[in-house]
Amino acid sequence: MPKAQETILEIELSALKHNYEYLKSKLQKNTKFLAVVKAFAYGHDADEIALYLQNLEVDYFAVAYTGEGVALRDAGITKPILVLHPLPIGFSTIIERCLEPSIYNHKVLNTFIQMAAEKNQKDYPIHLKFNTGLNRLGFSENDVEGVYSKLNASNAVSVKSIFSHLAASEDPSEKEFSQLQINSFKNISEKFKSFFGYLPMRHMSNTSGILNYPEAHFDMVRSGIGLYGFGNSETENKNFRPIASLKSVISQIHDIEKGETVGYNRAYKSESSIKTATIPIGHADGLGRPYGNGKGYVIISGKKASIVGNVCMDMIMVNITGIECQEGDEVIVFDASNTAEELAHSANTISYELITAISQRVKRNVKK
Repeated sequence: MPKAQETILEIELSALKHNYEYLKSKLQKNTKFLAVVKAFAYGHDADEIALYLQNLEVDYFAVAYTGEGVALRDAGITKPILVLHPLPIGFSTIIERCLEPSIYNHKVLNTFIQMAAEKNQKDYPIHLKFNTGLNRLGFSENDVEGVYSKLNASNAVSVKSIFSHLAASEDPSEKEFSQLQINSFKNISEKFKSFFGYLPMRHMSNTSGILNYPEAHFDMVRSGIGLYGFGNSETENKNFRPIASLKSVISQIHDIEKGETVGYNRAYKSESSIKTATIPIGHADGLGRPYGNGKGYVIISGKKASIVGNVCMDMIMVNITGIECQEGDEVIVFDASNTAEELAHSANTISYELITAISQRVKRNVKK
């Protein structure tokens, strides 16, 4: 791709294919694959990512909210779409657009059954979320009988899958807890079968679950961060290719004398003569204020240039003292070599937060 002349997110679909195929290589032949494309495909481009994965024959997609599912349908996605955190206000739309809701408590179950019945639905697919330790959303094992009673009294919906979510599958020190979760899900599965007389599709593994807990693959796995190039460990990161590069350009270079200050609130005061470069990217673009004051950095001419002072809404200033560069030169915020995960660590956060925060005002350039 040509050198950046503005702030741009370059997306490489061949890297996405590599990551998908690597994750698929960890699975049994008949295990289905669900691609998580919520939050604008983790800050990339949901339409482009989902359409490409649909052509690679991904089995399922997942989004967080109903509106995200509607956007995928409008973009031409025909594969099943699981809505992970649907709210009752969107239930009519879910049915109209053939989306599949995660049902996570009795109130939501009652409301969706009623909506499906009002719309004359029969066996509309739903997915039952069970809490095995994340303590975020989901029924408990003790709810199985009550769920059965409600579903047995109506033919408006049917259970497409039961699922749960591992809380710490990337952390080797939490292996015992992860195993307890897996065992709990197995117990829920058996209890479900005893009441319903069959087992629907089951899934609980996220990216790290795919990599670390093959016994938890069940009938389908769900991957988000892995598809975008991160394996949640130094060892596994080598097997993935980050699919995006965030780049910008030097707008202006300043000579800063000793004692002068830079940026809002005069947060940086120079202790010597330095050079700074102003770059058109700021917290409105997803590079938050925690990266300011020397924590975060960009790459210019192959060298790190630390952020000087506070991150502005639309700009950052970086220290380019000793770096050969000029106005108009390309700036790398992160790419496959200087990863989003490394930059995120500099501000004591995670790659998920950095990449999902990239504003949609940042131009996307997709390489087919």
